Parts: sequence; structure tokens; C-alpha cells
Amino acid sequence: MFHKFGNMKIALAQINTIIGAISHNREKIVKFAKEAADKDAQIVIFPELAICGYPPTDQLYFDLLEEELQILIDQTQDLPITIVVGTITEQPQGKPYNSLVIFRQGKILHRYHKVLLPDYDIFDENRYFAPGTPQKPVEINGRIFGLTICEDIWITDPDLKGIYDLNPLESIKDVDLVINISGSPFSIGHPARRLNVITETARLTNSPVAYVNHVGAQTDLIFDGRSCIVYPDGTVESIAPAFEESLIIAELKGSGSFPPFVGEPWIEDIYDALVIGIRDFFGKLGLKHAYVGLSGGIDSSVVCALAVEALGKESVTGVLMPSEFTSQESIDDALQLAENLGIKTLNLPITEPFHSIVKVLQDRAWKDKPFDVTEENIQSRIRMIYLHALSNKLGGVVLNTSNKSELATGYGTLYGDMSGALGVLGDVYKTWVYRLARVINQRLNKAIPERVLTKPPSAELRPNQTDQDTLPPYDVLDAVLIRYIEMHETATQIAKATGIDLSVINNIINMVNRNEYKRYQAPPILRVTSKAFGIGRRMPIVGRFETAFK
Repeated sequence: MFHKFGNMKIALAQINTIIGAISHNREKIVKFAKEAADKDAQIVIFPELAICGYPPTDQLYFDLLEEELQILIDQTQDLPITIVVGTITEQPQGKPYNSLVIFRQGKILHRYHKVLLPDYDIFDENRYFAPGTPQKPVEINGRIFGLTICEDIWITDPDLKGIYDLNPLESIKDVDLVINISGSPFSIGHPARRLNVITETARLTNSPVAYVNHVGAQTDLIFDGRSCIVYPDGTVESIAPAFEESLIIAELKGSGSFPPFVGEPWIEDIYDALVIGIRDFFGKLGLKHAYVGLSGGIDSSVVCALAVEALGKESVTGVLMPSEFTSQESIDDALQLAENLGIKTLNLPITEPFHSIVKVLQDRAWKDKPFDVTEENIQSRIRMIYLHALSNKLGGVVLNTSNKSELATGYGTLYGDMSGALGVLGDVYKTWVYRLARVINQRLNKAIPERVLTKPPSAELRPNQTDQDTLPPYDVLDAVLIRYIEMHETATQIAKATGIDLSVINNIINMVNRNEYKRYQAPPILRVTSKAFGIGRRMPIVGRFETAFK
């Protein structure tokens, strides 16, 4: 059994890497390894592809990582600790391997190549890597280890058992420790599913599992960490904090005396994910300032509050851009939000340029045409001219405030309110935005005025407008969207499950399908569900989608 060698002190290094920033990542690995050695750990474990960052995508073709690995080995050769790190192993011919390397004091002790390469959902590892072959446990410094990389243990997941011919866990049994280095992105419900996989791995191998995950955001993908050690009886030791870089020291004892992990409420996970998503987007790109168009509505209020939490109030400017259709209530609510958050505001009215543009068009392109969505879109695009002008002249970038319900149905203006450098709420349904606002008010001392949470949502682009002039009520809309987008249900299945009229459902599905071209031109979206627009849900722009209505 795994306790026959006595106690073992393990360090789980949950780090936030930058894709392609090899020297930055290497310095971080050295720093954490030194700290682990200072705390008398015998082994320190880093995440999958920690040297190059995960996922490397096509950046992979430019990296010579064997040389970088050797520099890392040389830089840590004086440390009395065994180091486990994820890197890439090149081959003379063909694709490289996604590898785990174990080394100590200047010498490589073992190398393992990832066996199962996921090629579904957001993953496309077969594009970049060659699969390894299952290995028997290895003995290093008198201890027996079973080695795996991320997907190699997902063979235990009921939904994935049938897609792989090989089982990397087949030969691993009764070892001192199963090591799994991972790059497992966050989405709602995934942490619990992941913990089930780790727990089942510990049970099947009758061995403790040390699981080490990335943390931080890589553009749209967000990694929640939650590195941990799980014992065969299902108990969890030393789970690392979610969405935080950390070094966890655990003493492996082979006993189940630790409390079980209890997950955070999912809406609070979304809050933490979006905050780190904004923070890393700015930090890793060297961006210093965010501009948020403040309408006095729920979406812009939530994005502004998240930006302040991520970047600090000095790094966020709220921009009011009222028109003749903007209510005084909305102006007051936007100013109150800004005061509560302590941010600077600019007031840039759009009425004059709006009328000037419309007059030119009426005089030279159309006459006697009634007010319609054209004039609404002109207002939205003027606002984006203002925001991007601030970005160009003063530095910084614009944060997009469109939510997933709007993006799904095309309820937004291309090159207008759909514009920006980063889509903060693009994977958050409208009804979830309200729940997120409640979390913000708990954490940020009621920053969002109560009236913002209770008044009917409106784009305020024409007199007495509300969103429900165009869209079904958001509770109905989101119920359909979630089942269609996240659960892949057809109109008939949705009607049976929800009792919503089939014609309403078909109208919503039509809106989703015919607005794919807009979503292709939206900014990158922070992913919090398994079916985020973009990398998580890849659909053709030109298509009929006939089966959706059956």
C-alpha cells in the first residue's frame, strides 16, 4: 500500500502562466520550486505544459522547448527537491509529445507522454501532439508513482469511457501516488464533475491522487485551479483555492481524515472567473485602462463593477453617452454607480452627431423614410466611435457589455454595442446577470443601485422602449436558449420540457440561427459555460438548421 514508505511531503504548485512567455514561466517555476524546497517538500508538482503555457495552439510551432527545459533543470540543480513539470518533447519525425518530466538536481529521472488526446468541445490536441503509450508505474527515490496527464484520468468519466481504446490507468494499482498534471478549464458544473473523476481514479487505482491544475485566464479560457490530493476513500486533502495562484504543501499520510470538498455556489464562481478573466487579459497584454459605456442598465453596471474589482478604480472610466431618448433615471443610476465604485466618468452626449448623421442620410440617400432600427443602430455606433476614440487617444481598451441572451438572439448592433476588446458577459445569460449583480452588491457594498435591478431593461434608442418590445420575457427566453444552446434540445423537446408555446420556441431558435454572422464578429468572450460562443460552440454561418425545429 501507498503508506508503506512513511509520510511524504508534497507541494502542489498551482501557477498562472502566459502562453509563449517561456522565460516568464520558467522564472515562476523556479520561484515556486525554491519555496517548496524551503518548506521541506520532497516533491513539487506543476501543471500540464507549464513551461510554454496551456493551450499553446499554433504558437507551439515556434518553440524549442527541449533547450528551455534544460535551462530550467540547470537553474534548479542545487535544490534538494524532485520536480515534476509539464513540457513538450520533440520527435525527429512527426508531431511532438505533450509530456511530463521528472528531474532532480540536474538529472532527468523519467519522462512520460500524454496518452489520451482530447479532440472534442474546446480541445483539439490531435492537431498538435502525437499520443504516448500507457506506462507502468515508475520507481523514483524509493517511491512508486503512477503518471498521468489531464485527459488520461478522464477515462473514468461515464460520458467519455466509450471514446478511447486505451486505458492509461489499467496498469496503475496500489502505488504511493498517482500524479496528474492538468490544464482543465472552468465552466459551470465542471469542478464537481472533475472532482468525481479524480475521486474515481483514486478508487480504481487504490492510490492517492495528486492533481495539479492551471489557474488564470488565457484570453477566453479561464482555469480555476482547485488542485488537490484525493484518497481512495474519497476524502480530499489540501484543496487549493479557486481562481488564485498558490503553493499548497501537503503531507501524504495515507489516511482519510480530511473534510470533503464543498464547491462554491456557481454564480459566485462566475463572479470570480470573470474577475480573473478581465485581470489576466489586461495584465498579460500590458493593458492599463478600461472604458465602459454606462447606460444606467444592468449589463453595463455589472461589467463596470467587475472591471473595478479586477483592475482597481483608478484603471476604469465610465462613459455616459446620453441621447434624447435616455431617461433621467438612467443618467442618475449611472452616476450613482460611478460614485459608489469611486471611478471617473465622462459625459459625452450623442444627440447632436446623431441628428447630423441622420440629416445627411435623409438629404442624400433616403427621403421621407420613417424612424426604424436604422436610427437605433446609428446611435449605438456613435457611442462606439466615442469609446474607441478615448481608447485611441488616451490609451486603454473598451470592455464589451453584451450578455449571452442578446448575442444569441442578435439583439445588438454590429460595430455598435457589440464592439470592444473583450466580451465580459457574452457567456452569461440575462437572468444570470441579475443574479451576478446581487453577488456584486454583497461583495462591493451595494455598488449597483437597487433601481437598476428592478426597472424594466431597455436599450433606450427610441421613445418608451423596453427589451420586451422585441424579445420574449427573459425568463422565457433564457429557458429556451439554455435548452437549445447548452443541452442541444430541439423545439419539440423544449416545448415538452417547459410548456412554452412551440411558436415562441421556433421564433427564438430562428433568431439564434440567423444571427451567427454577428457572433463571428463579436470580441473574444470569457468562457463560463461549456457552450460559449466561439471556441465552445462552432456553428456555420450559412446553414439551414432544419433538425432544430423537429
